[in-house]
Amino acid sequence: MPILERDASRDPAESQHALPKVPLPPLKQTLDMYLKSMEHLVGKEQFSKTKTIVEKFGARGGAGETLQKKLLERREMTTNWIYDYWLQDMYLTNRVALPVNSNPAMVFPKQAFRDRKDALRFAAHLVTGVLEYKSLIDTQALAVDYARGQLAGTPLCMRQYSRMFTYYRRPGHTADTQIESPAAAAASEPEHIIVACKNQFFVLDIVSNLKRLNEMDILSQLEKIVSMAERSQDSLPPFGLFTSDGRKEWAQARDELIKDPTNRASLALMESCVCVVCLDEPTKLEPSDTNRALLLLHGGGRDMNGGNRWYDKSMQYVVGMDGVCGVLCEHSPFEGIVMVQSSEYLLKYMTRSPSKMARSLSVTDLSPPRRLPWKSNPHIQALLSGSSDRLQRLVANLDMDGYNFKFYGKEFIKKQRMSPDAYIQVALQLAFYRCNGRLVSTYESASIRRFQEGRVDNIRSATPEALAFVKSMTDEKMKRLRDAIKAQTDYTIAAITGMAIDNHLLGLREMAKELKMEQPDIFSDETYRASNQFILSTSQVSTVMEMFCCYGPVVPNGYGACYNPQANHIVFCVSSFRESTETCSAVFTKALEQGLLEIRDLCHRSGGRPVLRDSIQRSRTGSKVLRPITTQCS
Repeated sequence: MPILERDASRDPAESQHALPKVPLPPLKQTLDMYLKSMEHLVGKEQFSKTKTIVEKFGARGGAGETLQKKLLERREMTTNWIYDYWLQDMYLTNRVALPVNSNPAMVFPKQAFRDRKDALRFAAHLVTGVLEYKSLIDTQALAVDYARGQLAGTPLCMRQYSRMFTYYRRPGHTADTQIESPAAAAASEPEHIIVACKNQFFVLDIVSNLKRLNEMDILSQLEKIVSMAERSQDSLPPFGLFTSDGRKEWAQARDELIKDPTNRASLALMESCVCVVCLDEPTKLEPSDTNRALLLLHGGGRDMNGGNRWYDKSMQYVVGMDGVCGVLCEHSPFEGIVMVQSSEYLLKYMTRSPSKMARSLSVTDLSPPRRLPWKSNPHIQALLSGSSDRLQRLVANLDMDGYNFKFYGKEFIKKQRMSPDAYIQVALQLAFYRCNGRLVSTYESASIRRFQEGRVDNIRSATPEALAFVKSMTDEKMKRLRDAIKAQTDYTIAAITGMAIDNHLLGLREMAKELKMEQPDIFSDETYRASNQFILSTSQVSTVMEMFCCYGPVVPNGYGACYNPQANHIVFCVSSFRESTETCSAVFTKALEQGLLEIRDLCHRSGGRPVLRDSIQRSRTGSKVLRPITTQCS
């Protein structure tokens, strides 16, 4: 996900209208790419079976031809033929809990607050910046994004930005629903944010007397909220814990809650808020990159700030009294680049725009913030206890390692005339191979925003060329490195131009369901199942400001690997689950560091430069060769 350029001279609505539709790749091309992407990842006997199934599916007069024709018709009739299929499959039908499993976080620089008042000033300044950014979106004044990196200069779809502050994910028993609030609230329903403090939720109206609150007014309201939250006699159960649960469990609990009109009204206010601002209590944890990432993702569980969240809301801004700050997003309305771009704006606003603490002359008496009321009973309390226990297990299970690789960054990689993203992806494949002795299906998010309503497709980084390279590292073959990087770059271009395989195969599968056809064998084949088990889930999240992104693995025995390439260093955030005997985040980052150093040395040797062994001696691995790992983290 490269950093984007903006063009303020272009009208977003005009640019959106001019974008082409997402293309539908030729069926044969997708099936050939599918076979190539999986041949080296499954056994020979299994692949032979898969090849026969795929050939039958793609034969003239076969099921594939029928489904392809229907998808072509769908493309003609819709703005984006894959969007609804993809949204349901990727997010809304997924029953796992949102924290760790789905919601990504952006970790801001650690703040050095002098006291609680200082923290609240920061929060008020941040909320003012959020409202400024929302105004740019509402008035369509946000400049158009243009792609950088591969195929730079292409205008990108801006639709995702309009969902930032208006979308809410409501839990369902079999599928969730996206609830959209009006972009501009009616005068009878003033816009509001929800402030979470000490596991309590408060309504803060951001419009009074038809004018938006200024920063001093917001600070005053936040101070009132903190005072209200400290009155323990008024405290209510930590209902935010419900939103941390599996989607089916939360839907069942919600059914119980809405039996009471008080709870229905409180949920309606949660669903219609602009955003949630979480004022977190200090945790006394060392504010390392790893701990800050964990606190943003899950709040530290019920004993810390795990109940001081509402995970269904698209944007949650966290301001910890101990300086741990950032933003947490519900991922279904938009991709990470929206979180990045808005966070870049906010941090620049916070550092460049002076805090304006002058009370507005037009607003004298503000209506006090209101605590959201909840009605409970023994059954609801028991359900809440279950949600709390499941969050604790999730917190204990997550193994996170935030690691800053300081030996070189993207400038060195560019000097080798290589794509930094492709280079890092090959290094990730090498690390996984070193730890496991094999490659696996790998997901790398590829933006297709150059098309109308474009979201993402998948770059399958575990290419045959990558396998050839990692196997050859004992011989240090430069040609194989360049072949692997070229294959990764070629697949990236295919993905961002709408020619990757994952969305197409998903569309064919969903169209078969829509037509009530008997499921084609290709979708029940073991190879197809393996192809969608993304044991290595990766994403480049580049930033200009000092911050980094993090998220959890997408399968129980997998890794989440987010990386932020900077000029002279690379920030990684690697996650896995402790319950898996196949993974260990610290071991993976050691293997990653080892591989990055060895690839650098390979580049030096190829270019005739001296090899810098001292960096290897200073590395965290302590040895040059890392053998396959089969044991758990200690």
